[in-house]
Amino acid sequence: MPNIDSPPTASRRHLLRAGLALAGAALTPAQVWAQVAQATPPRIFPRTQQMLDRVCDLTIPDTQTPGAVKAGVPAFVVMALDHGLSGTGRPPSHDQFPGGRPPPEANWLVWLEFELDRRVGGVFSSAKPAAQAKALADLDAAAYAKGGEKSPWRTLKGLIVTGYYTSEIGGSQELFFELVPGRFDPDVPVGPNDRAWSNDWTAVDFG
Repeated sequence: MPNIDSPPTASRRHLLRAGLALAGAALTPAQVWAQVAQATPPRIFPRTQQMLDRVCDLTIPDTQTPGAVKAGVPAFVVMALDHGLSGTGRPPSHDQFPGGRPPPEANWLVWLEFELDRRVGGVFSSAKPAAQAKALADLDAAAYAKGGEKSPWRTLKGLIVTGYYTSEIGGSQELFFELVPGRFDPDVPVGPNDRAWSNDWTAVDFG
């Protein structure tokens, strides 16, 4: 079970987040990235940070292009959660903590750490890489199987993917970009090494 200490003292960031929620406002991914660049990131515990870095790396690893960690996605996820984006303003419900009672102040990253620790039978961050990969793969399979619609992992994975493909690395290196598209071809062959276009990516549902 994750080691939970007292939460950080309330800051102006938390007050701003509350004001935005009351106003019905939601940040866009670009605004979250701007805050990542300009503001001090919210404090999380080192073990939780290590877990989040590893999960982001397993979700989108380095390939021919840099992966989620090099793109700064862990900081994006922490900032997005701090603002309650994608319905994360409230913590996961207690019934999402199978196999034990939820710890005090259980937030979304606490849930993820709790769930992964449970699946490796110890501390996820200290487990062998193969055990870590299997634990996350099993969690992903359960979340997208029938009955897993309410799994918090769906939301967290969505934040990781959105953060990556709206990052500078994701938008300029992983995706192609064409400022002024050429002619319209309704039916073109797509090869196994072809990539999507960052200025024609319509899969973002964020807020």
